[in-house]
Amino acid sequence: MEEMKSMKALWELTGVLALCGAIAAARPSAAKDGCWFREEPAQLVKRASPPDSAVGTLGGAEVKVCYGRPSAKGRTIMGGLVPFDQPWRLGANEATTIHLPVAAKLGDISLKPGVYSLYAIPGAKSWQLVANSAAERWGIAIDENVRKQDVGAVTVPVEQTQAPVEKLTIRLEPAGANALSLVIEWERTRVRATLKQG
Repeated sequence: MEEMKSMKALWELTGVLALCGAIAAARPSAAKDGCWFREEPAQLVKRASPPDSAVGTLGGAEVKVCYGRPSAKGRTIMGGLVPFDQPWRLGANEATTIHLPVAAKLGDISLKPGVYSLYAIPGAKSWQLVANSAAERWGIAIDENVRKQDVGAVTVPVEQTQAPVEKLTIRLEPAGANALSLVIEWERTRVRATLKQG
């Protein structure tokens, strides 16, 4: 009788382990660098807008922005492919995310350590950059349910680049003591926001 109970317990444990394996296999992948993707790494290289990231140091810790990097391909981007005055995912595919190991301020938005999605509301002369608490999600649609999770927004002026930028480019550049500049460029447009520790 004890042997039958042991066998039954073993079968139940095997079933639980198989179920856990199936759940893990069905989950979206996180690449080695910490960026979240819905697909496995082997599929990511086939994307028209490949994943990319920008890294900077803030308070002695690594800050990372993960994004999909679309190309202009001769299209009008700002005010065309990316309409003015409407939320834009700030990239392609998954939501663009910022990984903050320390408390920081993006403009005047106070952010606790954690992972946030970023999106933009571009305009001809200024953009709103929005930090949102829903990070692991597809980049669109930025609907009412997504916007309910906004943490805050900062308005930044539009600058013009000296030369056209074919692929969306996001950089984190040093901007003084315990500060970075989040720089976004595409086509002939550049915007930047200050990210400070604290």
